[in-house]
Amino acid sequence: MRFLFVGDLVGQPGRQVFQRLVRGLKRELRIDFVIANCENVAGGFGTTPELCRELWDAGADCLTSGNHIWKKREIYSYIDQESRLLRPANYPDGAPGRGYSYFVVRDREVVVVNLMGRAFMEPLDCPFRLFDRIYEEVAVRTPIIFVDFHAETTSEKMAFGWYADGRASAVIGTHTHVQTADERILKRGTAYLTDAGMTGPTEGILGVAREAVIERFKSQMPARFEVAAGPTRLMGVVVEIDDTTGRARSIERIQRPEDEDQ
Repeated sequence: MRFLFVGDLVGQPGRQVFQRLVRGLKRELRIDFVIANCENVAGGFGTTPELCRELWDAGADCLTSGNHIWKKREIYSYIDQESRLLRPANYPDGAPGRGYSYFVVRDREVVVVNLMGRAFMEPLDCPFRLFDRIYEEVAVRTPIIFVDFHAETTSEKMAFGWYADGRASAVIGTHTHVQTADERILKRGTAYLTDAGMTGPTEGILGVAREAVIERFKSQMPARFEVAAGPTRLMGVVVEIDDTTGRARSIERIQRPEDEDQ
């Protein structure tokens, strides 16, 4: 079973490169299931029901998110109704939506889990202990468990990867918008990558127009951030998972410019 995970989509440029390339990538790479992190698609902050529908139509099967999921209030009721859209599971009880969902892929049930780290992030429930509870529930139904771990620090992501090794089929990091080069299969069979990278403009700073970011560093004053213009690129990772054992067979980072022929 082959999964394509697409790193954080940023603004309209991120949506457009996703729409242009994903169906071709599914054919080329023999993808069975597409996951994309959508928390930055609405002008760089949050998402909306309309933009989620654009991504479903473009080929997404599951959308994950992170700390920006609540930026657009219209998502609150939608995320309660749409099981394919996830928010981090470690938000407190009563938060709209869900942190994991089941899907049927090639007649096999799989589960996608969305968790958020705590280092330099919001003080949410412990993602390590919460994963223990989620795993206890979902493992009786399926061994195929794909985790989007949305976190700031490489150390917390690595710690979680090793913690989930042998239980999660894949742990793919998001949030920092910079693709790392440490893809590997851990000792007990979990595919791991610290960060899948960013899908969107390549000549900004983390997808944001660089002038405002540079000025903020220079002046230490607030600045209005806008999504950058210019060339775009899709970044992500392809993970092949054994249908029976849930162990990863391979992991491969990908980067594709928008103008690449499909």
